[in-house]
Amino acid sequence: MYKIKLDNLTGTEILGLLQEHLEDMKKTSPPESKHALDLSGLKDSSVKFWTIWDDSKLAGCGAFKQLDTDHAEIKSMRTTSNYKNKGVASQLLMFIVEQAKLSGYKTLSLETGAMDYFVPAHRLYQKHGFSFCAPFSDYKQDSNSKFMSLSLIDEVVT
Repeated sequence: MYKIKLDNLTGTEILGLLQEHLEDMKKTSPPESKHALDLSGLKDSSVKFWTIWDDSKLAGCGAFKQLDTDHAEIKSMRTTSNYKNKGVASQLLMFIVEQAKLSGYKTLSLETGAMDYFVPAHRLYQKHGFSFCAPFSDYKQDSNSKFMSLSLIDEVVT
């Protein structure tokens, strides 16, 4: 089992992983379609950022950003190369969904790439209940982006 903690974005391990994330986004997405937050964006008060650890080894990171009182957006989901396909992303995603519910959000959305590189991410989010949707917030339709959303409101069955 991995340990998840709220992170202040100052450790060298996380700074290196975020740099790797931004560099990969530059390689796979054209500049006009790159929506990853830089370090200052992730330190904004509207963002909660977590890291996931295997003892003292960084396994990944993820965040959500408040869009309004009912809606948050997942940002900077990333697993380190040594922890891919080991359940890290699923555990972190379930944690972020739970934190969004506890924060009172009704919807959790995300933007990700449309290229083949991002297909594993699409599968991960679909596995956890996210569905493809129209652009949200300030996003515009973009052939290089896919948008997904999850309702956080528990439906009552009568």
